[in-house]
Amino acid sequence: MALGPRNRSDHPLKKEDDVRDAEILVGYDGSTDASVALDWALEEARHSGQPVRLAYVFEWLTVASWVGPGVAPGVWPDDTARRQVEDLVRRAAADATAAHPGLTITGQVYDGPPALVLQESSAEAGLLVLGSRGHGGFGGLLAGSTAVSVAAHAHCPVVVVRDGTGRTPADASAGPVAVGVDGSEPSLVALGFAAERAAQRQVPLRVLHAWTPGPNAEAGVPDERAAVEEALEPWRRTFAELTITVDLVPTSPAAMLIEASRDARLVVVGSRGRGGLAGMLLGSVSQQLIQHAHCPVAVVRER
Repeated sequence: MALGPRNRSDHPLKKEDDVRDAEILVGYDGSTDASVALDWALEEARHSGQPVRLAYVFEWLTVASWVGPGVAPGVWPDDTARRQVEDLVRRAAADATAAHPGLTITGQVYDGPPALVLQESSAEAGLLVLGSRGHGGFGGLLAGSTAVSVAAHAHCPVVVVRDGTGRTPADASAGPVAVGVDGSEPSLVALGFAAERAAQRQVPLRVLHAWTPGPNAEAGVPDERAAVEEALEPWRRTFAELTITVDLVPTSPAAMLIEASRDARLVVVGSRGRGGLAGMLLGSVSQQLIQHAHCPVAVVRER
């Protein structure tokens, strides 16, 4: 199994150069989970220097009435509700700017279905960050419907930040960046994304490869490890100071990465792996991580 890049000019880091300065877009609706996502995005911006934009999607749910995050039910169109939403976003952006004076932080209110609006807006973003669930315009996110839809169709990497896992802020910022590698092109792009984040934060990179042992399991281990090391070779050269560990786990990819998420600060996965059907935009592993991981999850694809 060949895991390495097909040619050195196709280095994933070079592909990110064009979007390195693109903004970090945060789905924000005033909920606790959205605030956690914003905190994660601000920490990412502190390392990358990217500008941050809060995106509040203003959606009406019925013809007769509208229920929006942080505001009372009203009749659509409701100018008062709209002003409340704009004030909410303005205050959140101002508070974030006060706490992070070196960053450029703005807010914007959009109209329309949240998933569709965020997908379209992601075309100009370098990264899209979402909370695991919200209220009003981001309702249903916990079940994965909006998160999976956005992760499947977004034009940039998507990070889903899950709150309520019982981890403290210190726990969430500790540990390595973990990434699943299976030899597929999306997983190799994910590997580059993970290596860059680990290097920025000066934390270890943990590379995980799930495999199904054959009749002579021990004999297959050296070949599996050699294939992973081949994929890692350009990243070891690019980030010479980065501590990298490789774990080969004889289990399912989803189970492996969910378990790894217990001790990681970020788990990175490609949008689809080798096991996915060609027509699927988001693999089952990515979907399971979005719903069950114990730390933020980055779903990465080529732009």
